[in-house]
Amino acid sequence: MRLELPYLDKTFPVEFPDENLLAVAEPNEFRARGTPEEILQEALARPFGPGRVTEQNGQGLAEFLRGGKQLLIIINDATRPTPTEAILRGIMPAVEAADFGASDITLMVATGAHRGPTEEEYRQILGSFCDKLRSRCVYHDARKDEDMADLGTTRNGTPILLNKALFKADRIIATGSVEPHYFAGFTGGRKAFLPGSAAYKTIQANHKQALSPKARSLALEGNPVHEDMMDALPLINVPIFSVMTVLDKEQGVAAATAGDLMTSFYAAVKIARKIFCVSIPAKADIVVSVAKFPMDIDLYQSQKAIDNGSCALKDGGTLILVSSCRDGIGDEVYANLLAQASSPADAIERIRAEYKLGYHKAAKIAAVSGRATLRAVTELSVQRLNSMFIESAVTPQEALDEALEKAKTQGIMTPKILVLPDGCVTVPYVDV
Repeated sequence: MRLELPYLDKTFPVEFPDENLLAVAEPNEFRARGTPEEILQEALARPFGPGRVTEQNGQGLAEFLRGGKQLLIIINDATRPTPTEAILRGIMPAVEAADFGASDITLMVATGAHRGPTEEEYRQILGSFCDKLRSRCVYHDARKDEDMADLGTTRNGTPILLNKALFKADRIIATGSVEPHYFAGFTGGRKAFLPGSAAYKTIQANHKQALSPKARSLALEGNPVHEDMMDALPLINVPIFSVMTVLDKEQGVAAATAGDLMTSFYAAVKIARKIFCVSIPAKADIVVSVAKFPMDIDLYQSQKAIDNGSCALKDGGTLILVSSCRDGIGDEVYANLLAQASSPADAIERIRAEYKLGYHKAAKIAAVSGRATLRAVTELSVQRLNSMFIESAVTPQEALDEALEKAKTQGIMTPKILVLPDGCVTVPYVDV
């Protein structure tokens, strides 16, 4: 078996005997009904209204915009593969035909707790619309308390502070993409507001809920992270029109939904499950999980590939992350917590004693490294990786060869290997 694993602007070859292959698990094939533009136009022509996902008879975008004076368009940052340019191509004709002046339209990048985009990233996000729309763009800064409106608390006690820009508009278009998320269940929909447009303290309290065993990939019902998001929505007393995409394994537009925020979100979730949930015959002794662009930006984002890969890994096995982490660690908080701990178990105890935003990442990494060997092929230093209970490897082949030898010393004569070429969004499960 020979495979090519993407890494920056090159690929790493890996080879191993065919008998060792358990599976190459990628998102399932999904036949798109046309070009991205055609898919988005069809979604906009058949918007969902409130209620059941089987009824696409909701209010159209032109009607939604009629009478509006201030429009806010929420878009994702560069850490997400959302096809924002294609979405803008779909919605801007209706926006331009509506009665808005140039100063009445604002695009806000829903960064959550991330940094604001660089100019290069604005071009990546907006594409051909950059020259036209860049001057209308702002980004959400979660640390600017003066920009936040205090709206109370969720059922879980999370304080709800959201960007005041949401309430200066009288029409909001929320855009995004829907795929599995390792503790929110799924991305997209309500995520544009919390955590996308929320204060740092809100995001921190919400992400603390990720320590719950109910906060996991694919889970919505009973997931406290999702519950927080849902509790914030009724407090946004501004009409919202949603445009959500679902991407295929090549990050092309597979499907799109539009209209009511939650109905269109749940419709997109149904499609995302068909694409990203992949059945495997058994758990593996070795998992190779790749964080593809743009999720290879840093370890904070690439950790999703670790978490998804761990779902299919036997205790005592080896998980190999392949991700450049081209921007480094990401938020330093979780890395520093791991560096201060003497062991994965000690890290988890420290997190239970005092939670800070980012510690959920440390908890997830500690949980995996506490039961298996965690290795990584990245641009990060050996010392930095070791401080987080991650062993460094120069190439995937080196890591794989050593993992095979380790398994054989454990008495496993034919160690089984699972490869996830798009580990951040592929959710493997054993079909029992």
